[in-house]
Amino acid sequence: MTAAPEALPRLAAASRTVAPATYDCILLAGFGGPEGQDDVIPYLRNVTAGRGVPDERLEEVSHHYRHFGGVSPINQQNRELKAALEAEISSRDLGLPVYWGNRFWEPYFDDALKELHADGHRRVLVLVTTAFSSYSGCRAYREDLAAALSRTGLEGEIVLDKVRQYFDHPGFVEPNVTAVREGLRALVASGDDAAPHVMFATHSIPSAAADVSGPREALPDGTPVPTGGGEDWYAGGGWYVAQQRAVSALVMDRVADEFPDVPWTLVFQSRSGDPSVPWLEPDINLAIEALPADTSGLVISPIGFVSDHMEVAWDLDNEALETCEERGLTMVRVPTVGVDPAFVSGLIDLVEERHVAAAGDAPRERVALTELGPWQDVCPTDCCLGRAAKPTVASCD
Repeated sequence: MTAAPEALPRLAAASRTVAPATYDCILLAGFGGPEGQDDVIPYLRNVTAGRGVPDERLEEVSHHYRHFGGVSPINQQNRELKAALEAEISSRDLGLPVYWGNRFWEPYFDDALKELHADGHRRVLVLVTTAFSSYSGCRAYREDLAAALSRTGLEGEIVLDKVRQYFDHPGFVEPNVTAVREGLRALVASGDDAAPHVMFATHSIPSAAADVSGPREALPDGTPVPTGGGEDWYAGGGWYVAQQRAVSALVMDRVADEFPDVPWTLVFQSRSGDPSVPWLEPDINLAIEALPADTSGLVISPIGFVSDHMEVAWDLDNEALETCEERGLTMVRVPTVGVDPAFVSGLIDLVEERHVAAAGDAPRERVALTELGPWQDVCPTDCCLGRAAKPTVASCD
C-alpha cells in the first residue's frame, strides 16, 4: 500500500479544462511500426534509443515482427483510421484536414509538422492513439512533439494542443461493450459457456511508472486527494490501473443483463526490459494457467489498445491462444475499437469539445461514463513522469 504524496501542489478544477478555440487541423499521433524486414532493426533502434541496447539483443526480440514478414499492422491501421476520421469530419462539415505522424517510424512527427506548417496551419489539435493515462500513453507523446517542434525550428510557429484521455468516453466504451457481449455469445454458440471468464488485457508497464501515472495531487474533479493513504485512495498502479479497472467493470456491468455473474480479471501483457524490475501483474499467460479448473471458456478483450497491432496479434493471438490450447480451454479474442464507427465518431466528438468554428460558438458537452471522468485537458507538470522531466506540448501547466 502506498500513501498519497504529501508535498504535491493542489490544483483547482478550473485549471484542468481549457477554453475552446478555433483550430486549423488535426494531427493523428501514432506509435509507428516497421513495414518490411529491413525496417525491423532500425525501428527497434528508434524505440530503444538512449538505452544502450545492442543490435544483437534487438535481433533476439525481433521475432514477433519477423514472423509477420517484418510488417507491423499498426501503420495500415492508422491509415484506415485517418481515412475514417476524414470521412466523419466531412459528414459534420468541420473543414479540418487530418495529418498523421508517428513517434518511432515514418511518417515521423517532424515530417507531419513540416507538412502541416507548409500548408499554412498554425493551431493544431492532437489526437493520440492511446486512451489511458501513463507516461508512454500520454506524456511521452507530448515530450516527443515538443522535441519535434525544436528540431524543425517550428517552436512559436505552431500551437499543439492534445485532446483529453478518452478511456471512459462512450465512443471508446460502447464498441468494447459490444465486443465482449459478442465474445460471450460466441462461447454460447460453441457450447463452452457453462463457466466462462473474461480477461481484459492491457500493456504491462513498470510498477514505478504506473504508480506515478495520472494527476496525483487531486481527483479529476479537483477534489484534493486524501493525504493519509490507505485503500480508499489508492491500492497500487496509479491512474493507469484505476482507469482500466473502471472501464472493465463498466463493460461487465453493461453485459450483465445477458451474462450475469461472469467473473473477470484485468491482466497484463507485453512486458520487456530488465526482468529484475517489477512490472504490473498478473501476466496474462500465468493468469490463464491459474484459472479455476471448471472454467469452460475465455473471452479476451484487449481493452488497453485501440487497434489490433503487433502486440495484440502476437501476445494474444499466438501466445495466449497457445496457453489456452494447452489447458484445453476455448478462447475468443474480441477486436479492439479500430475503426468502429462509434469510436471514430467519439474521437470527433472529442475534437468538438475543444474546437469551435467561431468565437462565441458553444463547444460539445464533455461526457464520461465512469466517476473518474471527464478527464483533464491540462496535465500537471509532474504528471506521469518518465526518467526525467522534459519540455512538453499540448496543455501542460
